Amino acid sequence: MRASPTLLRRKYARVVSLFAQETGLSYDDALRLFYGSQTYLLMREGVSDLHCMSDGYLSDELKHEYRYSL
Repeated sequence: MRASPTLLRRKYARVVSLFAQETGLSYDDALRLFYGSQTYLLMREGVSDLHCMSDGYLSDELKHEYRYSL
């Protein structure tokens, strides 16, 4: 399923904001990590309707990626 580009951008903003809050990263750092993540690529492509998952779930996925990239 393909999501509306406007809705996807809003979803990205909410997920990045939550990710920044939960990790203590600045919003800019969280945004940089988000756009370089596998999670973003899968959301953008609509793989497995990942964009339909909750903001908390997606933030957890980003935290998982972030932990293993250090």
